[in-house]
Amino acid sequence: MKLTVLLLLWFCAGVVNAAVLEGVGHANIRENNLDQARAEARQAAMRDLALQYDASVSTQDTLENGELTQSQTRLSARARLHNATIVDEYRSGNLLRVIVRAELATASGRSTCTAGDASGLRKRVAVTGFPIVVPQQAGSPALDDAGEKLPQALVARLQEQGRLQVLGTTSLQLFSNLPDAPTSQQNLTANHLTNVVQLARELGAQFVVSGVIRDIGLSDPNAWGSSITNRMQRGIGLVDTTRRFEAELMVFDGFSGSPVFRQRFTTSARWDPESSGSGGFASAGFDKSEWGQAVTGVISDMTAAVSNTLACQPFMARVTRVDGDRVTLASGATAGLRPGDELNIYRSQRYFDSLGGTPELTDAGVSINLDNVHPDFSTGRLPMTGGQVNIQRDDLAIIW
Repeated sequence: MKLTVLLLLWFCAGVVNAAVLEGVGHANIRENNLDQARAEARQAAMRDLALQYDASVSTQDTLENGELTQSQTRLSARARLHNATIVDEYRSGNLLRVIVRAELATASGRSTCTAGDASGLRKRVAVTGFPIVVPQQAGSPALDDAGEKLPQALVARLQEQGRLQVLGTTSLQLFSNLPDAPTSQQNLTANHLTNVVQLARELGAQFVVSGVIRDIGLSDPNAWGSSITNRMQRGIGLVDTTRRFEAELMVFDGFSGSPVFRQRFTTSARWDPESSGSGGFASAGFDKSEWGQAVTGVISDMTAAVSNTLACQPFMARVTRVDGDRVTLASGATAGLRPGDELNIYRSQRYFDSLGGTPELTDAGVSINLDNVHPDFSTGRLPMTGGQVNIQRDDLAIIW
């Protein structure tokens, strides 16, 4: 009797935390390959299930001179699927429709985000400089280099975690218009070295991390006057000696240039230039001041934000060569790839009416099995020649 009650309680708990839904997916049958079409239709049905259960829509508008020049709407789902089963299948000519039934539950929070097999791979990330929007606010040689020291500290912390391949390009300024950065990919400076997509391509990075320091000013600049009165007022606490710190962190997808994360981090604390450390911003002596400790805490929060954001992203590698059925990828053992790994191939397409826009990814319906893995590249075979499914250089291999 007790066992029966426990089983009933367990079943009820599962019903509370999950829902059983059905999704519909379609796929074209190519060359009479019914198994491949069934797999594609099943994936489409599972995407339909996830979007039914827990979907979010975000819109990013770009304004130039008061006019709307670009609008992007992004649809995403955060749901976990269990026990997915095809319950109905119907074929009409070369079109296959399947209905999939599955249990779904909400993925709760970033800390529990799972990216499947991609979670065990080290994505390559480039970190650029964080220039100060108002350089005059620094007012001290110890803070003038904050735009390079902050990302350098971010690079060091991410490297210590060991979950990402981190490349530091902290002397590089990504944005030309700092107060408005970033409003659009088109607002990036025309210099190819400072374009998100071009930078990611040159460094072989999947993501680019950048930002700006929006505020580093004193709450009361007159509080630090050199007169005897100023010193007396500081000594007895009659003036505000706090310094503010506000920085904006941005993470971009290196293949499309689209932002995947953006957040402002703020803090303030008592500023004492006498105990700020001789090495400057984020130096070994930085934590001797209350303000330095507060800023160090912000850098730690930024590190966690980058790590958690990228943990939820798939692993992508660029196709660099296609020779018959052999494909070479621009990623290898340093990223965690091993012989026998299987990656799905997606075609990267641009259209003549939007050559400067974000490329669209289309599932090619084939996968590559790696058989030769080197530190920085790997090779594998397709089940057919690349020309049969139009696989080309700059297409992407993805592990979810």
